[in-house]
Amino acid sequence: MSDAQAIVDRFEIEALRGEFTDAGMMRDYDRLASLFTQDGVWRIPDVNVGFVSREEIRAGVERLRELWDFFVQNVHPGTIQLQGDTAVGRAYVSEFGRMRDGSSHLNYAVYHDRYRRTSDGWKFAERVYEIRYVDTTPLAGSASHAAPAPGN
Repeated sequence: MSDAQAIVDRFEIEALRGEFTDAGMMRDYDRLASLFTQDGVWRIPDVNVGFVSREEIRAGVERLRELWDFFVQNVHPGTIQLQGDTAVGRAYVSEFGRMRDGSSHLNYAVYHDRYRRTSDGWKFAERVYEIRYVDTTPLAGSASHAAPAPGN
């Protein structure tokens, strides 16, 4: 693989990770599911969540987001190790929000990722969310408004 191709691949994988966060924040569940391979897997072992396939991911993320009154996720770049048409990597996450039941949630986590090059570009083959720290102290602030509908 050329150095130029490696730079392009890294850029595209970083963009993929950014699209995931944006799609989740904007409640664009179809776009979020499309970021995975057809047989892609998204797991959150700490809360016994696991979805296999774009269809399960799409339905699952919508169910999970409905539990939240508001939610903010910030992702920080991690590693990317290219292996031809596959790659592995990590992204570091901080997120907070309030659940509809009134409980608050702040956590720091790591996404452990496997990526695969497809005819449609790089996709997630697997995302595993490992929570490293949780704080359930009530949040003092409030959400100003709901996220706009997809496409707005």
